[in-house]
Amino acid sequence: MMKVQFKSIVVGLLLISFTACKNAKSNTKTDADNEVTISVKKENFLSGGLVEPISIVSRELSDGSTADCYKIVVTSTPTDHEMGPWCPDNIADDASAGGIWLEDGKVYDVDGEFVKNLGTFYDDETWMMYNSETGKITKTSTKEECNDAANPNVGEEYQNFCVECLPSYVADITHTYYIPVTPKKAKNPYPFSNGPAGGPPPGGPEGNSTIPSNRGLAFNGVIFNAPAPVDAILGAYTLAPFDDAGGHVNLNEGYHYHAASGVSKKIEQPDNHSAMIGYAFDGYGIFENADSDGNEYTDLDDSRGHYDETRGYHYHVDKAGNNNFIDGLRGEYAL
Repeated sequence: MMKVQFKSIVVGLLLISFTACKNAKSNTKTDADNEVTISVKKENFLSGGLVEPISIVSRELSDGSTADCYKIVVTSTPTDHEMGPWCPDNIADDASAGGIWLEDGKVYDVDGEFVKNLGTFYDDETWMMYNSETGKITKTSTKEECNDAANPNVGEEYQNFCVECLPSYVADITHTYYIPVTPKKAKNPYPFSNGPAGGPPPGGPEGNSTIPSNRGLAFNGVIFNAPAPVDAILGAYTLAPFDDAGGHVNLNEGYHYHAASGVSKKIEQPDNHSAMIGYAFDGYGIFENADSDGNEYTDLDDSRGHYDETRGYHYHVDKAGNNNFIDGLRGEYAL
């Protein structure tokens, strides 16, 4: 009888030990293991902005692994809104004749009055971008002038020019981008080297030249670009306005965005959450700055992202007036 009781006790202890070990093993699972991961939906992209159908290719990622990625070839021409205008013709023109300017977190209409008062706006009377007798605004009018005036080393002959590069100058341009089909969270985030306050040239941190300088892709195929080099533009007494969609043209990038102003395609969310406007180059979704009530999110990490169980990890763009989208990539990106 004693032997039976002893065996029962031993078996019981073994079962308890096994259960404890099993529980201990399951308790080592981190919250990250249970996170929802949302894959990229290629059908979210507008076909009108694509050169060819989106396909899947195998690409090396930034951590050295290999993954399926969407190959997306775009025209950089939006089909969901008009491009421009940028520079008004005369200081008598209203806001419908010009675009916008981003300064210190605010968005300003580039109408005739704004151009007329640039000297006051920047407290520098060197600004004089119009003919005082006719009111005509001085602006670029050819592809060559666009190239010369938009150059970081702009010559004195373009001082006090409004720089307006037209879509017709880049009508044949295409770009190819790769986005992981399923986002893969990086061990450490990849911060961009500059933010809304400026800093080094667009791109990644020192020692990491592979990180894309662009932040992501809108659903219409237009790039979310790095912050515009406003200091260089203003230092030459030039102005390169954005249109009401937050975009303008240069001869290398084509048409591209520097701010999310709510004009391009968006996917509304059913739970008061802000609308989705595109994907970052690590495959995580990019959403508008504020929710449907106008409230900004206060729990964002250093990349301007956070997590919820509906959308997984995702980003919220900066306010349009900050000339910025997101501050880093939280996931691995395609090389």
